[in-house]
Amino acid sequence: MMVREPPYNSRMSILRALVLTLVLCAGSAAQQTISFPIEDGGTICADLYGQGTRAVVLAHGGRFNKESWRDQARVLASKGFRVLAFDFRGVGCSTGPGAEDFDNAPFENDVLAAVRYLRAHGAKTVSVVGGSFGGGAAGDASVKSAAGEIDRIVFLGAAPNLSAEKLKSRTLFIVARDDANDAGPRLPRIRAQYERAPQPKELIVVDGSAHAQFLFQTDQGARVMREIVRFLSAP
Repeated sequence: MMVREPPYNSRMSILRALVLTLVLCAGSAAQQTISFPIEDGGTICADLYGQGTRAVVLAHGGRFNKESWRDQARVLASKGFRVLAFDFRGVGCSTGPGAEDFDNAPFENDVLAAVRYLRAHGAKTVSVVGGSFGGGAAGDASVKSAAGEIDRIVFLGAAPNLSAEKLKSRTLFIVARDDANDAGPRLPRIRAQYERAPQPKELIVVDGSAHAQFLFQTDQGARVMREIVRFLSAP
């Protein structure tokens, strides 16, 4: 049986479409390693994904690092966000004053440095997704930020350390119903901070006991990612 090739113009059209698809996919998933200073001294190392004027900072939890966000960063980049996943001071190649004192280091300054880097490089809006202690740092950064500097915050198994009444950002709290540590269930404290937070705000309680970024490793992971994309994309 003879197989007929499509006409030359059709083959070229198919080839151009394939090349364009590959370029778009590469652009959304491309990763660039960068570094930038912190105002109180030190340097933050980060991975940058995607392009666009809507930006998202990913702030990891205590058991994680910037690489732990790779899958979520690529999803957000594919949705048109410019995404910056960074290492807090004392993690990876990031440095800064007080890094050895995990309980008292000014981690909120690291979040603010990431937000300001993105704004200095063309971002019109910057939101933050923070897991566990990274969420606490994100909340404290919102409290200490200028009005409008951080557009939205997603708290994964987290809440601000400072009073949530002073948050300056729209917020989404996501927590597993049975998430707990040695001090007991996390939901009551997170709910209390949610109640103090100004509007607009949302609280989503999902099934299970996974904490913060560990949610992405469970059957709730797809839902959590959908809720994050929805919240960050809403007008």
